[in-house]
Amino acid sequence: MGVDKDQILDRVGRYHRELEQAEFIPGVTQLLASGAVLDESDRVALVDAALDMRIAAGTSSRRFEREFARYFGLRKAHLTNSGSSANLVAVSTLTSPQLEEHRLRPGDEVITVAAGFPTTVNPILQNGLVPVFVDIELGTYNTTPERVAEAIGPRTKAIMMAHSLGNPFAVREIAELADEHGLFLIEDNCDAVGSRYAGQLTGTFGDLATVSFYPAHHITMGEGGCVLTANLVLARLVESIRDWGRDCWCEPGEDNTCFKRFDQKLGTLPHGYDHKYIFSHVGYNLKSTDLQAALGLSQLNRVDEFGAIRRRNWKRLREALDGVPGLLLPEPTPGADPSWFGFVLTVLPTATYTRRDLISFLESQRISTRRFFGGNLTRHPAYVDENYRVCGDLTNSDVVTESTFWVGVYPGLTTEMIDYIAKSITEFAHQNSPAGAIGVGAPR
Repeated sequence: MGVDKDQILDRVGRYHRELEQAEFIPGVTQLLASGAVLDESDRVALVDAALDMRIAAGTSSRRFEREFARYFGLRKAHLTNSGSSANLVAVSTLTSPQLEEHRLRPGDEVITVAAGFPTTVNPILQNGLVPVFVDIELGTYNTTPERVAEAIGPRTKAIMMAHSLGNPFAVREIAELADEHGLFLIEDNCDAVGSRYAGQLTGTFGDLATVSFYPAHHITMGEGGCVLTANLVLARLVESIRDWGRDCWCEPGEDNTCFKRFDQKLGTLPHGYDHKYIFSHVGYNLKSTDLQAALGLSQLNRVDEFGAIRRRNWKRLREALDGVPGLLLPEPTPGADPSWFGFVLTVLPTATYTRRDLISFLESQRISTRRFFGGNLTRHPAYVDENYRVCGDLTNSDVVTESTFWVGVYPGLTTEMIDYIAKSITEFAHQNSPAGAIGVGAPR
């Protein structure tokens, strides 16, 4: 008697439904800052792909790329094995010789922010380019068009920055600035899938956008990332750099889709050299697998639901913490509708407690906290000997290095959990502040 796949998948679904759901116990249950939210359909999708032994990039990967590009209204999406790899591919794409006079060359400058995650900056350095660091605003934790405009110099060729913790930077204005000066714009959209600015999805303003599918992010594949673009020329270069740097565009298992596999002459290779083994870029193998894509397709069905829960949790925390002494509360960028990645707090210099005090208390209450990524990256040992330029001061980047952290709003947190986080912060702040002290919102 044969084994019926549908029966196996039915049992997988039943297994998921019978898993015991842990009860939330305040002060005992660990409240993560971020994490994957996986349901029965996710488990079934992953097992389904595994049963078919789809262990390399294939049909699920191509389907996810089409559907994810459609979600953004863009022409092309290319999966990668991480968001960091997506950033590497995006920057490397702009150095392609096929872009001729528009290509980025060693020594060219790319404007970015000093306070953020390192893999937004590392590909700039890895391609021999020069990061130009600008400061951010407290409250929104993004930079401003004015700071970017001031940083533009004779060798500036691109702008690359992240929408901070899901809160969009003023991307329409910065895209217009880039267009005015003939600069490329890469949106690091890893923390902001589903966020909007001026009614438009982030990730759709720039020449290229990147996304991460690490479990902390809006949807997950476990590991994984993506590069998106509306530009078919750039899309072709993205694919080449992601796929070993090869010139051929055949899918794995396909041959001679160009009908010239053995009838081309490129470089100084002999005429007719197998096109499948001609390399036009210094590339990598940064593809993902169908196992990851199958999970991603299942998760994509819930991307708007997840965004709504993130917004709900953020709003609930923001309202509950209004006026809490010693804290600067976050604000959305004007004109933005963020799909929040986290709820960021800065302990004010006038507070009678420190960030360390508050974090220690929250962690003791089983409430996970995270720093504002690397804070001021120029202060890290990795960048001591690197070539970069700073425009203006980095005062606020230093503030977040010393005084800023965030707590979770991801969909795995219920309203009861959010209320517990708010209650814990409020009680600590009041117990450690003089009577009459109040917190403030972000400066407007």
